[in-house]
Amino acid sequence: MSFSNTDTGSKPADPYKAENKSDPALKAKVDDLVSFIESCKFGMMTTRIESSGLLVSRCMAVAAKEGGGLDLLFHTNTESGKTDDLKNDPKINMAFLDSEGQWASISGSADIVTDRETVRKYYSPQLKAWLGDLGDGKHDGGPEDPRIGVIKITAQTATYAVSSTNLISRQYQVAKGTVTGQPASVNKLREISEEELQELYIENARIPLNREVEMTFPYLSGPITNKIHLLYRAQGE
Repeated sequence: MSFSNTDTGSKPADPYKAENKSDPALKAKVDDLVSFIESCKFGMMTTRIESSGLLVSRCMAVAAKEGGGLDLLFHTNTESGKTDDLKNDPKINMAFLDSEGQWASISGSADIVTDRETVRKYYSPQLKAWLGDLGDGKHDGGPEDPRIGVIKITAQTATYAVSSTNLISRQYQVAKGTVTGQPASVNKLREISEEELQELYIENARIPLNREVEMTFPYLSGPITNKIHLLYRAQGE
């Protein structure tokens, strides 16, 4: 059910979105989003508290990326509140914002990874500053500390806006819009759908052409397994 407070007839009710919407090829959308995330480094991770159902956000630093750059990995203390939230509800959102007003929002599902191979792969000595050394020979903030885990966000959808012009041009567009009532053309407003992300995951899997395979898409709700006839050529073939 959608919300509406008026009827604008044949005219767009959201002129800003209509003016700034950009839909290039999938690779361009993904590359620009990954580049923006790299420039931000820090973002806000939103989870749901089980006891109240309320949302809570925490500032997190991206530790690594997988899955073509849209699967985001973060270090975590496994004994923290966010891991409690994710155990009860793995749905998650990660949002990024820079000083120019460019932003990105990635929604998906999260896994708490605790196997030592993964932890060692992404371990950073700086984690000791956050977890400390408890002096018991086990919880020392090192790569074998069982408190250290990795939160892996598997993207399901993404929406973002990056600037299409420089600061002076954006200021001019806003000033002109204020006077004329014309929507300001200042951003590339883009969406990456669930279907597009499915395509991205398939391509990254490097499945040979015309091969029938059974794949599990981790970003879909529930234990859904899709048997599909692929028409994608593996990279390098």
